[in-house]
Amino acid sequence: MAIQQFSASLPMMLYRAIDVVMPRFRRIFKEFGLTEQQWRVLRVLWEIEEISHNELAGLTLISPPSLVGVLDRLESMQLIERRRSARDRRVVYIASTQQGRDLRDQLMPAVQQSYFELRDSMDDAIWRSLLEGLEELVTVRR
Repeated sequence: MAIQQFSASLPMMLYRAIDVVMPRFRRIFKEFGLTEQQWRVLRVLWEIEEISHNELAGLTLISPPSLVGVLDRLESMQLIERRRSARDRRVVYIASTQQGRDLRDQLMPAVQQSYFELRDSMDDAIWRSLLEGLEELVTVRR
């Protein structure tokens, strides 16, 4: 099987897709004083009440050492809180604060609007096919 032309290669197509999708969301994050990594952490915490540091790293695709700095900044912004496990002091749990949950209520309408605009820009069958194909791709990786 021949290697595809560079611009049509899967990695380049994924980079180009990110360049189409993410700017609209990054503008919203910036408006609320968040980085993309901080957003990923908060997004998980808005769905899962409390989670361990390592589980959070896995879900957000942020390496555990890098996640420490992201959490430090979110904690200084009073958006998250950390709690050591009583059973194993090596385990740290992360949760959103009330201020973090209040931010969700302010930020999510804009995120949802941008998501719906992106979703509406594509045919239903193509959208479903795109999501199914990406899901298949990440499943193969494991």
